[in-house]
Amino acid sequence: MVKAATDGRYPVRVSGPLAGLVHEFRLELIHQGFTLRTAQGHAYVLTHLSRWLEEEGVAPAELGAERIAAFVAARRAGGCRRWRTVGSLRPMLGYLRGLGLVPAEEPRALGPVDAVLERYRRWLERERRLGEQTADLRLHWAAKFLIAQVEGGRLELNRIAPQAVTAFVLEMSQHYATSSMKPLTSGLRSLLRFLFAAGDIDRDLSPVVPSVAGWQLSGIPVGADDEAVTTLLASCDRSTAIGRRDFAVLLLMARLGLRAVEVARLRLDDIDWRGGELTVRGKGGRIDRMPLPSDVGGALADWLRNGRRPSTLREVFTRTIGPDAPMKRQSIVTVPRHASLRAGIAMVGAHRLRHRVACRVLADGGSLAEVAELLRHNDHASSAIYAKVDLTALAAVVRPWPMAVGDDDTA
Repeated sequence: MVKAATDGRYPVRVSGPLAGLVHEFRLELIHQGFTLRTAQGHAYVLTHLSRWLEEEGVAPAELGAERIAAFVAARRAGGCRRWRTVGSLRPMLGYLRGLGLVPAEEPRALGPVDAVLERYRRWLERERRLGEQTADLRLHWAAKFLIAQVEGGRLELNRIAPQAVTAFVLEMSQHYATSSMKPLTSGLRSLLRFLFAAGDIDRDLSPVVPSVAGWQLSGIPVGADDEAVTTLLASCDRSTAIGRRDFAVLLLMARLGLRAVEVARLRLDDIDWRGGELTVRGKGGRIDRMPLPSDVGGALADWLRNGRRPSTLREVFTRTIGPDAPMKRQSIVTVPRHASLRAGIAMVGAHRLRHRVACRVLADGGSLAEVAELLRHNDHASSAIYAKVDLTALAAVVRPWPMAVGDDDTA
């Protein structure tokens, strides 16, 4: 079957069993909020798939996991630069599966490691009340360790010995820097404590994990200066939806010190416009109420009224293109980075904006207790590092540099 566009809607000739769906697929993506260029690109991939099925003599109903992988391999071999992975084909495959033309996605078989990781995830979230990012990092290193313990396709947790723990850490130290080894070892200790508490191993092996050389509070927090923040805010084109959204996100970080995950979790019900307060859903299920400054409230109102697409979602920050969905933490993190690139300044990360809030409190004569309250630290020890930038308090204890006998001002 060959279909040629006669009205300019689609600029190429399409052949194969899926030829009649290309234009409708493109319109569906546009309806979902994808840009014209992105929708056209996905439609080209469907065109390629239709031709490939025709050349291979394969019906759409036979497009299982193996043939999808073969199609992806054909795109790579043909020199295609985009849509070269199975994951990138999800919009197209989802559309075809919704029409019942291709088989449903085959569920991945869970192995012994997956079962342990799922139990460990629930323990981290329910018992330890860890944030999503911290839990994901713990699971990342736990998976590496557990996979290394699999022998003959079997994972026998009760056979894990101290030698296996130290051997794993030493092996990883050959491939990762100290900055990565510290979360690796802390995550491994957490996993071993869980396995002991769950009865999977008969003794607590967490003390066996070697320590990584390092000193607590050895660094100095560096906050973004006022000029950098002003430049970041000025880089947002507030005549566009993205500019309004980015401006509001940056103000929440720079004025209130919100974490990226807290910005992503912000819901419409969390904004008390009359009371001038904001409910912040923090790490470990913590909920705080914070004052809503007028400039932050104005930026949020501008985004909600003039930038945010009509949506049934309750999250404040949603995607501006593509299917209607809330912004994830990872997307929020990129906002100050993209703003830095637009402004042509050194990269300012989300955490530097948070550091700036603490540094300003201390510069204005505030205490570490006030920093802990503003940044919503569960443990006040987390705020101790900011003592290094409390110049007012440090000036009271500084001692003059001793001068040698005979030194004078002209030396």
